[in-house]
Amino acid sequence: MSFQNRCKAVIVAAIAILVGLAGTAKSVGADARAGSSKAQGSEARAALGTPYVIEYYYKAKWGHAEEFLALFKKNHLPVLRKEIEMGRILKVSMAAPQYHTTEDGRWDYRVTITFASAAIANDNFDSSTIAKQLYPDQETFKKEEQRRFEILEAHWDLPVKEVNLEVK
Repeated sequence: MSFQNRCKAVIVAAIAILVGLAGTAKSVGADARAGSSKAQGSEARAALGTPYVIEYYYKAKWGHAEEFLALFKKNHLPVLRKEIEMGRILKVSMAAPQYHTTEDGRWDYRVTITFASAAIANDNFDSSTIAKQLYPDQETFKKEEQRRFEILEAHWDLPVKEVNLEVK
């Protein structure tokens, strides 16, 4: 099972547990427990609505970074912008290192996507419908997307979380 699929499974299990806890508390009927469980249910709902950030790293073959960027902007960025319009994604940004690093740690572009929630980021959304609407010439679109990934040496996804630096 891939790392992404394991993450999805963990999130789905956590949501199921939280929903189950909220439902159990309602059926118990004890005021203290019900109040506590309502708080837990509220926290679970809030967590579902908490923005979720994933960084996507791309390492192109030497000499192909600009080609990758052009294809990304042409074919993938408009799909991501449609997802922003839909409310699935809150923000998309891209960064590139100013200087080169060692080859083993080198990456050319980092795309940071802030999803509306972890559930949305992991819901197996199929963006092919959007791509078909945006790109009626699917043959060219698929060929260019294939090329975008052919020129990559590596690609990895990294979910990230904010770290609270406030002293307690």
